[in-house]
Amino acid sequence: MFLALKALACKAKRPSYFMCVLFFSSTAKKEDIKLSVCKLLNRHNIVFGDYTWTEFDEPFLTRNVQSVSIVDTELKPIDLSACALALHIFQLNEDGPSSENLEEETENIIAANHWVLPAAEFHGLWDSLVYDVEIKSHLLDYVMTTLLFSDKNVDSNLITWNRVVLLHGPPGTGKTSLCKALAQKLTIRLSSRYRYGQLIEINSHSLFSKWFSESGKLVTRMFQKIQELIDDKEALVFVLIDEVESLAAARSACRAGAEPSDAIRVVNAVLTQIDQIKRHSNVVILTTSNITEKIDVAFVDRADIKQYIGPPSAAAIFKIYLSCLEELMKCQIIYPRQQLLTLRELEMIGFIENNVSKLSLLLSEISRKSEGLSGRVLRKLPFLAHALYIQAPSVTIEGFLQALSLAVDKQFEEKKKLSAYL
Repeated sequence: MFLALKALACKAKRPSYFMCVLFFSSTAKKEDIKLSVCKLLNRHNIVFGDYTWTEFDEPFLTRNVQSVSIVDTELKPIDLSACALALHIFQLNEDGPSSENLEEETENIIAANHWVLPAAEFHGLWDSLVYDVEIKSHLLDYVMTTLLFSDKNVDSNLITWNRVVLLHGPPGTGKTSLCKALAQKLTIRLSSRYRYGQLIEINSHSLFSKWFSESGKLVTRMFQKIQELIDDKEALVFVLIDEVESLAAARSACRAGAEPSDAIRVVNAVLTQIDQIKRHSNVVILTTSNITEKIDVAFVDRADIKQYIGPPSAAAIFKIYLSCLEELMKCQIIYPRQQLLTLRELEMIGFIENNVSKLSLLLSEISRKSEGLSGRVLRKLPFLAHALYIQAPSVTIEGFLQALSLAVDKQFEEKKKLSAYL
């Protein structure tokens, strides 16, 4: 089980912070767990940025709790004694995805993957995604506003919202991962309102039937299955449509003869189903696209948020590399462990080089020359640096940074060679 504690601002207008507590399977009462965690917080009033406890001086917590983490602090010092705490207990689902099948006369179509949230598979995914602007917080605020407007029965004829999010941008920037992480995060934050979450990832390509005119019917049948999940008002349902242009292709191209007429039926079916399920307060539709110009205008109009997700900046790349280096030091692939400064700490000392800042400044330089690479590539580079230039059980941080720099150079060389053939 998990326990999430939302730290609410009391006197001053300060951001809200969350505490996530990972539980073992336990027969302990929820109230006893809450009490023990509150005692822990009373002993540690001040925390500096995101913080995790994995060892406890109280036997009860040791038996029942694996970790207590304070997250979403933006690395600011937090006075827990000045905050009211909202507690949410939840448990990770270990089952993994199941398949949603649509039976046809001659075949069984796997139309979607289905997770019960919060899922063990997505644990930690939210924190691993690094962006320059407040993309994640904006998406969270959007859903919270959606729920508020629903609760207050705001007249949707006067003020319209469709519960549709469109993330767009080049490949490899984490759009699909962000959708899954958002669904997980919201399930945890809203656990006092919804008993669990459901994530349905639609397999867009499988819904195009090889039989003429059947694709629109398959889309309708898929959304009928989703409607059954939405009918359970204890569930918060997320519908993920990756590469949404596959199901919502621009009908202008279809009418011009560039696409088969069956594609028009699919788009019409998707738009109709969205209009039907948006009446329900417990559903959010998450979509991604690499080529927004191919999406039908009517679908784009239905998206409440159209958020661009681009390649990370040098600052975001620094954070990504820093998290990778911390993991490798924890696993002792980089040894001995050495303290690296954050960008904020480097700024505080004016980026002056000394014995403490030297390695962090080198990492900052590597981050700047890594601009233009996608998040997907950046996460691979520490592995490639070791495989190509180290190949030893352990390496010093200096040696690893040199290898990482070489791996970045090689990545750009390969991109240049590949572009010559495109």
